[in-house]
Amino acid sequence: MREAIETAATRADCVADSAGGLTFHISDWVRPEPGSYDDWSGALVLVRRGAGPADDAEVRLPLGPTADGRLQAALPGTVALPEGRWDVFVAYGEQEPRRLVPGLHDLRSLVDRRPGPSTSPLSVRIPYATKHGNLSLRTWRRVPHAEAGEIRLEDGTMTVSGRLYRVEHPDGWLDGAVAEARCRRDRSLVCTAPVRGDGATFSFTLDYARLAERWGGGADLWDLWLRPADGAAAPVRLARILDDVADKKEIFTYPVRTVDAPHGTAAVRPYYTVDNDLSVRVADPD
Repeated sequence: MREAIETAATRADCVADSAGGLTFHISDWVRPEPGSYDDWSGALVLVRRGAGPADDAEVRLPLGPTADGRLQAALPGTVALPEGRWDVFVAYGEQEPRRLVPGLHDLRSLVDRRPGPSTSPLSVRIPYATKHGNLSLRTWRRVPHAEAGEIRLEDGTMTVSGRLYRVEHPDGWLDGAVAEARCRRDRSLVCTAPVRGDGATFSFTLDYARLAERWGGGADLWDLWLRPADGAAAPVRLARILDDVADKKEIFTYPVRTVDAPHGTAAVRPYYTVDNDLSVRVADPD
């Protein structure tokens, strides 16, 4: 992975489209040398964090001038980017790439995004500012995808509604499907609930007391999946990625509910992981 270097105040504005693409506009770039753009060889460079030398660790997008004097690079939704976090640089010729900082982001097309029918992988890219103030992208690439929507908490249960994407026949996929809560501490512990399907939409209800039955203190984390009937397809992780929020863990928060368990009183709440996947935490009360 390329090490971060000291950043000049070069900003990139980002515009998202409903197909998962991004366009980058650089308005305060200083030309490396005087003259025209006839010999321009600039690039926007995306570098994936944590990628090994044999991985797809770098993507270069050509930069070109626009009529208003800015530089522009396009990242179409059809360009396959592995899931992860990508740091954004600008480069000219053989010069060392420099980190970009966020400018104005127009992400309106990502809010309540509803992808059209397709069986191709679903590409999601959300630009965001790192804790150091640099520009990065959070990317997902999933097929199929189970998008979590409303989460309703009542009477010691949680009811999750959502929608299935990127399957050829979603009606048949949901017939007989179940929701699975898988315990990270012990993968043999799985709690299931029937799924109610209506076209591509689904819902299910999990009983908190069932999740707490095998809890023995500390914190148990349960990851939520959809599993089709009869092993017709691979299970799908529930996540919420079809909006403009790159990191939901500290933003989408849900109240804690307490339930009686064999070990004692347990505090239970749903939450989104650092990857925006949906999970449930069973732990000691604060």
